[in-house]
Amino acid sequence: MSRNGILSLLSGCRSALLGTSYGISRPALRDVAIYTRTTTLNPLKGSEPGRTLPQRFFHTRDRLSQSTTVSHLLGSNTTNIQGSTNDPAPYTPPTTGLLSKLPPSWVPYAELIRLDKPTGTYYLFFPCLFSTLLAAPLAIPTASPLSVIGTSFLFFSGALVMRGAGCTINDLWDRNLDPHVSRTRLRPIARGAVTPFNALVFTGAQLFTGLGILLQFPYQCLFYGIPSLLFVATYPLAKRVTHYPQFVLGLTFSWGAIMGFPALGVDLLSNHAAMTAAGFLYASNVAWTVLYDMIYAHMDIKDDAKAGIKSIALRHDEQTKKILSGLAVAQIGLLTAAGMAAGAGPVFFVGSCGGAAVTLAVMIRRVNLKSVKDCWWWFVNGCLLTGGAISAGLGGEYLVQCWQRKKEEV
Repeated sequence: MSRNGILSLLSGCRSALLGTSYGISRPALRDVAIYTRTTTLNPLKGSEPGRTLPQRFFHTRDRLSQSTTVSHLLGSNTTNIQGSTNDPAPYTPPTTGLLSKLPPSWVPYAELIRLDKPTGTYYLFFPCLFSTLLAAPLAIPTASPLSVIGTSFLFFSGALVMRGAGCTINDLWDRNLDPHVSRTRLRPIARGAVTPFNALVFTGAQLFTGLGILLQFPYQCLFYGIPSLLFVATYPLAKRVTHYPQFVLGLTFSWGAIMGFPALGVDLLSNHAAMTAAGFLYASNVAWTVLYDMIYAHMDIKDDAKAGIKSIALRHDEQTKKILSGLAVAQIGLLTAAGMAAGAGPVFFVGSCGGAAVTLAVMIRRVNLKSVKDCWWWFVNGCLLTGGAISAGLGGEYLVQCWQRKKEEV
């Protein structure tokens, strides 16, 4: 028998031994046999048994462990051959937090409105809080702290409900796209836990609840609030037709920057200063929304490209930090203009404008746009830092003006 024939026979025997002892599939054994014929079992070329397999070898159909050597496979009683898979992890019900305490049948609906991820609710609530605090000194008489707190509570309730409705509408529009994006593939509609019909009924219930909350405000708020539903319904479509859906989201999420004025009885149509302040505040919040959602969009930038979803992050990936800086300047400039129109004092300009400038500068400088984890951290905490700074400045300015007016009355 020729030398090649002997080597082939030896390789075949060794392959059979491997298959019997370790349960390796035939395609993988074929790769082992080919390699051992050409390297490990060829003493004429000086190869040593036990030589570590090269990188190219490890693309067998069974994906053998890269730490495995031929001598280890043959001589060890402990198998180190493991099958691996790139299949994504399946859905697992929540075991901690608020959702774990809910009845199992409620969990998909709680996930649908992102009850366990309240950051979106905060982003929707902050513009309402800003306008309430900015409008309070303009009310005649000046709105009392109790009315400001009560109005803010109603706005928070409305933000919670309407954000949930917006998420449900978004997931209905994206039900055929979400399964192709790693971050969204386990959403309730995408994984089939909630049917589109049930989600539609659920949306109706949320909208009626939101209407009930809106009716608790002065009736003028009804005329200002209802037009925002147009943006709520059309935002998911914007992702399909433009690279700037964040701008449409800004028009939607910033609507509360107008609502605080009529909520405290300030008539925007007859009060020029209030109208101007509300317009600048609304534009400032639109810039803020585009800024933070551009960071958020970087978490999905690869999946969005594959799924054909448009975003400002995809359009301007290389210029993101420059655009973020420009948006921050626009936001602070418009916020300053809103304060000037409303007759705000130094507490507002130092606290709100200065605080926003510092928190935004730190975030833009430090956020790592290539890290999903880092983008998420700044999206969540940037909301509280910047929103908290603006609210603190507005709240301080309101209290100072209340104190000054009481002093003048005495």
